[in-house]
Amino acid sequence: MYLVVAGVAWGTAGGAASVVFRLSDLGPAALSFWRCAGGLVLLVGARVLRRGPAAGPVGRPIGRRAVRYTVLGLCLAVFQTAYFAAVGVTGLAVATVVTLGAGPVLIALGARPALGERLGRGGAIAAAGVLGGLTVLVLAGGGATVRPLGVLWALVSAAGYAVMTLLTRWFGRAGRAGDSLGTTVATFAVASLALLPLGAAEGLVPHTAQPLEILALLAYTASVPTALAYALYFAGAAVVSSATVSVIMLLEPVAAALIAVTLLGERLTAATVAGTALMLVAVVGLVVAEARSAT
Repeated sequence: MYLVVAGVAWGTAGGAASVVFRLSDLGPAALSFWRCAGGLVLLVGARVLRRGPAAGPVGRPIGRRAVRYTVLGLCLAVFQTAYFAAVGVTGLAVATVVTLGAGPVLIALGARPALGERLGRGGAIAAAGVLGGLTVLVLAGGGATVRPLGVLWALVSAAGYAVMTLLTRWFGRAGRAGDSLGTTVATFAVASLALLPLGAAEGLVPHTAQPLEILALLAYTASVPTALAYALYFAGAAVVSSATVSVIMLLEPVAAALIAVTLLGERLTAATVAGTALMLVAVVGLVVAEARSAT
């Protein structure tokens, strides 16, 4: 249930971003900064109330922790900012599907050099399926629905997500994962600092005729799909198999697509639906192949 709520909540983040972009001149870096900074405040509050252990085991070199937090924070900043940029360019549905469809495949491709995990036949087929889905989206989707620049931003976001996930797995294998909430707080702190100058260059204070609506959307983005969803995700992922996690997280693009069509008025052509379906089927096939190899 934690993972279901997290997946659906993440799917609403792009919808909130779409409305923010429509109602104001806030840019993707500035929006990502407010998301990370607001989420950081809430996560710090949760950590204080929890009164848990320190962010890492006693005696661990501070320099190593600093490097780990810095890399994870930069990956998080790239992941979220590129995703919001993709939403602004090509729409919520396509941006979310490309990011969440390409992410697992990039993880499977990177697991071989980073973790020594074999790609296998299922991974190769999934990679081909995602590539085919991307091709359908870009070449047959139509300029009014799918824009190549937005797809490129979504792929950059997927790459940031993949690197962040692979590093988290690698740290876990090496026994350097530490306290998950403490690591999350430190990662969000680094991401906020990295995004501050970029957000300031875009303009941290949005110009809008509806300031209360923008404030409410920023507060929602920082709380529900960020602080709450990440906390629920880490709690659920700790006790559920990775294959199950991957399948449940497909709720995010489904929720985003429903919001895009029903609430934001985005138009999905037959080519868009076909490309989306091909990517999602490829990801499900990858998850099934991983589950079989694990057993």
